[in-house]
Amino acid sequence: MTSHAESRRQWVHVGSGSFALLLRFLTWKEAAALAAIAFLFNLLVLPRIGGRAMYRPADHARGFPLGILLYPLCVLALILIFPLRLDIVAAAWGILACGDGAATLAGRTARAPLSWNPGKTVAGTTAFIVCGAAAGVGLAWWTRSAVSPMPSMTFTLIAPIVAALAAALVETIPIRLDDNLSVPATAGVVLWLASVMTGASVSSARDAVIAALPWALGVNGVMSYLGYRARTVSRSGAVGGALVGIIIYAAAGAAAWLLLFITFLAAAITSRLGLARKARLGIAEERGGRRGAGNAFANCGVAAIAAIAAVTTPHVATALLALAASLVAGASDTVASEIGKAWGRSTWLVTSFGRVPAGTPGAMSIEGTVAGLGAALALAGVAVVLGLIPASVILVVVAGATIGALVESVLGATLEGPGILNNDMLNFINTAIAAVVTLALS
Repeated sequence: MTSHAESRRQWVHVGSGSFALLLRFLTWKEAAALAAIAFLFNLLVLPRIGGRAMYRPADHARGFPLGILLYPLCVLALILIFPLRLDIVAAAWGILACGDGAATLAGRTARAPLSWNPGKTVAGTTAFIVCGAAAGVGLAWWTRSAVSPMPSMTFTLIAPIVAALAAALVETIPIRLDDNLSVPATAGVVLWLASVMTGASVSSARDAVIAALPWALGVNGVMSYLGYRARTVSRSGAVGGALVGIIIYAAAGAAAWLLLFITFLAAAITSRLGLARKARLGIAEERGGRRGAGNAFANCGVAAIAAIAAVTTPHVATALLALAASLVAGASDTVASEIGKAWGRSTWLVTSFGRVPAGTPGAMSIEGTVAGLGAALALAGVAVVLGLIPASVILVVVAGATIGALVESVLGATLEGPGILNNDMLNFINTAIAAVVTLALS
């Protein structure tokens, strides 16, 4: 694909965001219908009127332009998820159109790559944040009057900026997941979380958070240092784990942090089991089993978000249930994987049930599956003892963890090999699905 064609594609990408201005005048059903029409146009009409000039080599190979089709589909999904909050749709759309488009245009000629992803640049990421935030705020303000009750000006001015920052960071993760999917998904989640936050909840929890903060800093500082010395975490893992731990301790309390510690301990211990066999087969964890920052955010990021929700929204019990479910899911999945790699006799691929070598992405074993179920049940019981969740939802939490693990296995078998998702993203998806399924079933 020529440089001119890629530039043209990105300007069309940015310009399509102007259609978000219509959300101020449309009902959600009308907006959804137009998004569906846009998808059909991109699929059936665009290729016949010169649209193939904007196809990338991969688009020509597969016969259709994945990103060009995902764009209207994701807008449609946002409309269907937030039918009464078209300001959220508009802001996420603006971040997708202007943030993602500006990042590509600015990053193509820049020479300062990011250390963790040489394919992304400092200039591109900066352009994403600045342009995405500006478009998000502008479109949220423009659409604000069409929402009833009208969102607060604080939400309109601040939430899109935070959403743009989060989406920009996700966009830098070194995976091949299409930005037209990851960017609006991230922005939508952040904007939704901000929409349920209340000033009253923040005010009532402020004193408790301030009182817990010194303990959070001290306990996590000590434990991160000890974890690094014990070679259970790398230097980045110590820093990342400390950050997650501080958030969970200060926002959700000592009991939530204790569950975090117990789940980490379960994962760390099982990672060390059968190391000789894992090393011989070439399936041992990197860095000798040490967990990095990516592991911390992947397995505990949902829990940290739930902890923030516990002190900023009126839904404390719901947030703590999501926190517990995500931690249980992350730890039980690690237990299942490590026990399966250490002692699994027969490993099969979840998508075909064909036998595969241990450690194959998406593979499962009877030994690992039983260990994972046992770990989920035991850790859910720990959450009950700690007073985070009622005993009546133990099996619901186990079901959520099981479904999350199954979805992760399917995605791992199909998307990890081509590099569309990596292990950290799969773990995050696992914990997120477990939390959502648990809340839905409960």
